[in-house]
Amino acid sequence: MLSVLRNRTYRHLFTAQVVALVGTGLATVALSLLAYDIAGDQASAVLGTALAIKMIAYVAIAPLAGAVADRIPRRTLMVAMDITRAGVALTLPFVTQVWQIYVLIFLLQAASAAFTPTFQATIPEVLPAERDYTQALSMSRLAYDLESLFSPALAAGLLALVSYNWLFAGTTVGFLASAALVVSAVLPKPAAVERTGGVYAKAAFGARLFWATPRLRALLALDFAVAAAGAIVFVNTVVLVRDHFQRPAGALSLALGAYGAGSILTALLLPRLLRRSGDRAVMLPAAFALPLILAAVAALSATAPSTWSWTAVLLAWAAIGAACSAVLTPGGRLIRRSATDADLPAAFAAQFSLSHSCWLLTYPLAGWLAARAGLPVTAVVLGAIALAATLTATVIWPTRDPARLDHIHNDLPPSHPHLTGARPVDEGWQHRHRYAIDQHHRTWPEAQRLT
Repeated sequence: MLSVLRNRTYRHLFTAQVVALVGTGLATVALSLLAYDIAGDQASAVLGTALAIKMIAYVAIAPLAGAVADRIPRRTLMVAMDITRAGVALTLPFVTQVWQIYVLIFLLQAASAAFTPTFQATIPEVLPAERDYTQALSMSRLAYDLESLFSPALAAGLLALVSYNWLFAGTTVGFLASAALVVSAVLPKPAAVERTGGVYAKAAFGARLFWATPRLRALLALDFAVAAAGAIVFVNTVVLVRDHFQRPAGALSLALGAYGAGSILTALLLPRLLRRSGDRAVMLPAAFALPLILAAVAALSATAPSTWSWTAVLLAWAAIGAACSAVLTPGGRLIRRSATDADLPAAFAAQFSLSHSCWLLTYPLAGWLAARAGLPVTAVVLGAIALAATLTATVIWPTRDPARLDHIHNDLPPSHPHLTGARPVDEGWQHRHRYAIDQHHRTWPEAQRLT
């Protein structure tokens, strides 16, 4: 897996991702404690609303960023967004009101919504070989996992020495270091975009790509299942730890670290597992595990706190991390297989926006349900959502899903360059190649009658 780090450009980009994630991890712990200090036992509702605002920024900004990505140099865009995030993080320690949290979260995440899809679309161009790209996806998941494991541990150590407000300074340093590493990377020239139309048309294309491609519709359903399970981890952990188990602030880091530990083990195993089994055979069973784990969480949060139930919760958090990693990591492979090189920025921007639309629903649901109905009911409802989403993905995603498909063109003239090598049939011209929705392919071949 580490062989991809021999590529200098990827090594710099990956390091930039790691340092930014460490800073973000420190901010996650600090923001939870800040919300608890300001709102007390209503911290779940505050966090749920703050994370919903984050999702609104992601959903609204990402498609626009993908549409203009070909007009702005990628290095310039990513560096500008890193500097913006660093400036916002620097102001978070001075927050004293809940509304101030909401405003700063929107500004911070609007910058992330422009940065992340641009970063994701650059990696397959840096590493064009599928084996290298698969390893890069696992490395990226590993980076998120290590952040979930290392950042809470680092936060716990720092909290023993300083107040949580100082953790926001680590976030600022992480974003500034990320900007410096992006500046030092030599990025490939993006492929030319052939689509016509303005910014709105380009932004809408990514959503149409997902709607028209069965495997991408299934990916969106699986993202919804992950959002249901992940919401209870990121929104409700602080109340579960502080109120239900009556444990100190450092135990919050331990719980989030358990989630990261489960995810990191899965990320290490995935490259070999994907080569043997394929994406569908890995992602669907992992998604079906999520509602089972949430049912166990409901039972644990309904029982009196004890040492064994605390240990069981840590194991459940680790299991959620493992299952979510197995679902999320191969997603980039599906997107790359389903889009042309020129359309990768729009495809990743659409995935970023649409997947976070799922979190936009589950984050506030997790917070508001926990505040009003309690954690057991919250876990049951989110588990039911995860199960329904996974069943939907199973139906949508064809069991046999090759990248190269036979299809017929009846809307192109016979002399069109795209029809080179095609054979005439009654309904037009038929040929076979790696299929993706683009200007020449507007519907999926399953909707056509092949001869």
